[in-house]
Amino acid sequence: MIVSSLLFGVHQLCETMVPVAIGLIVSRAIDTGDVTAMVVSLVGLAALFVTLSYAWRIGARIIVVAIEREAHLVRVEVAGRVLDPRGVRTELSAGELLTVSTSDAEKESWILDLIARVFASAVAVVASAVALIVIDVPLGLAVVIGTPVILIALQRLAPLLTRAATAQQAEVATVSGMATDLVSGVRPLRGIGAENAATQRFVTSSRTALAATLKLARANNVYQGLSATVNALLAVGIAGTAGWFALQGRISVGELITVIGLAQFVIEPLTGLARIPGVVAMVRGSADRLALVLGADHVLPQSESAVPAGSDLGVDDIRFRSLDGLTFRAEPGEMLGVVAYRPQDGEALAALLSGQISDADYTGSVRIGGIPAGEIDLRRARETVLVEPHITDLFAGTVRSNVTAGRERPDAELDVVLQASAATDVVELHAAGLDHAVTDRGASLSGGQRQRVALARALSVDAPVLVLHDPTTAVDAVTEHAIARGIAELRHTERASQTTILITTSPALLSVTHRVLVVDDGRVVAEGTHHDLASSDAQYKETVLR
Repeated sequence: MIVSSLLFGVHQLCETMVPVAIGLIVSRAIDTGDVTAMVVSLVGLAALFVTLSYAWRIGARIIVVAIEREAHLVRVEVAGRVLDPRGVRTELSAGELLTVSTSDAEKESWILDLIARVFASAVAVVASAVALIVIDVPLGLAVVIGTPVILIALQRLAPLLTRAATAQQAEVATVSGMATDLVSGVRPLRGIGAENAATQRFVTSSRTALAATLKLARANNVYQGLSATVNALLAVGIAGTAGWFALQGRISVGELITVIGLAQFVIEPLTGLARIPGVVAMVRGSADRLALVLGADHVLPQSESAVPAGSDLGVDDIRFRSLDGLTFRAEPGEMLGVVAYRPQDGEALAALLSGQISDADYTGSVRIGGIPAGEIDLRRARETVLVEPHITDLFAGTVRSNVTAGRERPDAELDVVLQASAATDVVELHAAGLDHAVTDRGASLSGGQRQRVALARALSVDAPVLVLHDPTTAVDAVTEHAIARGIAELRHTERASQTTILITTSPALLSVTHRVLVVDDGRVVAEGTHHDLASSDAQYKETVLR
């Protein structure tokens, strides 16, 4: 940045010297008719233009690289903060976080360009003032005194621009997040007939963002209009005064040409200096939003170094969201079903076991392999317990890349998990097989296909404890039975005996479990085999055998 600032300064200094050089050529070569002086002057003028041209080109190249590198580093830092295994405590939605990590990171890097241009503009103004003082002191003093007066006056508008820029960026981030949620949830919204209400909410938010953008644009236009007018008046005043001095014989024709050239040129650096508050307002708004993410606390504390010794999972007297004293233990090798009469209980349990909830947000204890979850190294805990939520995400790539999630897996192993998740037809349906392209969020697949690919991904991890939350809601009954058998055969045999917890009301999945827990009002109210509960518990039968 220092090098680019110096090069921009050289460019502006050379730009300042152009009218000075032209004035000297008029006075010392044209007026005198000296051919030698004319040739030397033209060579010098050409060298001046070559210098200013290359100074600009090299300086611009350096500053663009610096800006892009800074924006990239900030994006990486924000992404690292957001994707940190410990989580980040922020009220921003996923869409807003995306805006912060892209748009705000880019705008924050503009400060580098601003610093370089401010330095160059300052060099130009100072050089112009010195040149004018050499020609005539009052002309130079007009620039020396007028420039800070203009900047101080325009600075009064800076708080207005800052507030408008901050509000506009917040509204744009909100509507971006809403758009992300709307696109990802369009199918469920259609399913419940809520697309019109969701669309109306988005339209309202979009109009609010538009109003904020227009308000910022008006404020910027007023500011730039005032600055351009004041700068032009200063330049016209200098040029007019110089003309009067020339008529009086106080300055020569060459000096008049120099003054007029400088008066015209100085508008550019003065305008650049006048834009400082507007750009700073934009940069500050983005920097404040970046600080909300980078300065946010982690959801989870720094984990200890304990390592779980087994694949059993226990929760004791848990009070979290709708859970009220929930207690149970999943034994090693057990396939445990959890039927929650209230959907929020199942969602709360899945969130709790995901390892993304701080100890401060719930009471009770969660134990993995007999060790409190808070004492286990976070990476080890998540390697031991994998929670596949009901709403999963697929990424742009291929079926293979979505199933392996970046891990190397031979095709033979992939065939096993695809068979267990009944996802083989997703592969066989396309000529490219495992290399069939998948668009962002799995939009190119049906709901059932997305669920099966996501289930295959979860099974391929081969976690000691696997928690599945409603993994088959979008598949037909025949496929659901195939998946139930596949999970049982893959994870619960003599050769493989991991723990699986199924949070579901699917009779097909519950029929292959060893034991079923019934949760109501946030606690376990009954337990037994699926067959026994279906025979003896009317509410269970009504809920499950629908």
